[in-house]
Amino acid sequence: MEQTTRYDNEDLREAVRVLREGGIILYPTDTVWGIGCDATNAAAVERIYRLKQRQDSKAMLCLLDGAGKLQGYIKQIPAVAWDILEATGGYAEGEPQRPLTIIYPGAKNVAENLLAEDGSLGIRITEEPFSKNLCAMLHHPIVSTSANISGQPAARSFREICDEIKQGVDYICRYRQKDPCKSKPSSIIKLGVNNEVSVIRA
Repeated sequence: MEQTTRYDNEDLREAVRVLREGGIILYPTDTVWGIGCDATNAAAVERIYRLKQRQDSKAMLCLLDGAGKLQGYIKQIPAVAWDILEATGGYAEGEPQRPLTIIYPGAKNVAENLLAEDGSLGIRITEEPFSKNLCAMLHHPIVSTSANISGQPAARSFREICDEIKQGVDYICRYRQKDPCKSKPSSIIKLGVNNEVSVIRA
């Protein structure tokens, strides 16, 4: 069955309001359902770590609504990144296609507790309508981490999200709650400053 393609603008506006006020939300992404916040807000990022019962040394990725905004958050984008994005359109190889998360070296202008110990940051360019518009309206990247307690399986649909996660966020988006399909996490690669490419999750 196809996913719901229309969303309620009021739902979108309320999610953005909560994000701007430093809250955390539960929302559908281009992959699995995610817990999100303004990626520039360290206090909100810390709340997500606590909710997931996860160490902040493990870092979290975030979403952007366009590749043109990468330069605002990465100190020096490896040249190979542009080649990969142009060649893939932001999707990993294989069928069905899965969105591609790229871990970039040397992030900037985001909460420091969002970064890995080496200062890198995972960013995915989302083409999914709801999350794309969330980023566009917030004018900041949005944290996107799987909606589960650390160590437990990622929720592949809304109905699989545990009550502890639902009760721990400030807003639950209505869009796509009834989608019957089960999504998969993104593929992940990591880039080095000298254009090294490492596959983290195929």
